[in-house]
Amino acid sequence: MEIGKQTDYVAPKPGESIADYRARIVERQAEAIEQRQRELAEQTSDANTPAARIRIWEKLHQLVMPRNPTHRVLKVIAAGTRLSVEEVRAEQRQRSMPPTRPEP
Repeated sequence: MEIGKQTDYVAPKPGESIADYRARIVERQAEAIEQRQRELAEQTSDANTPAARIRIWEKLHQLVMPRNPTHRVLKVIAAGTRLSVEEVRAEQRQRSMPPTRPEP
């Protein structure tokens, strides 16, 4: 859930006081912020492979890594994932390869 999106609107429950409604909204916003922080931490975690970190970055930013190896956003992806630009390009090359079939 992203703060400020139309989908974040939560109507007051029947019989809910204004104070309770406001507290519920604040709680949801805090949960959304915590979730975003967890996702950002996963995006840079050494426990994740470069491919996983880039997929997390793509999900968070709702963008797909460009195919152009000289695209300027590759530096942004590298910085956001704490990978080198060459690691990002390596994943880009890997994605451009046709899927391999297991040998019979």
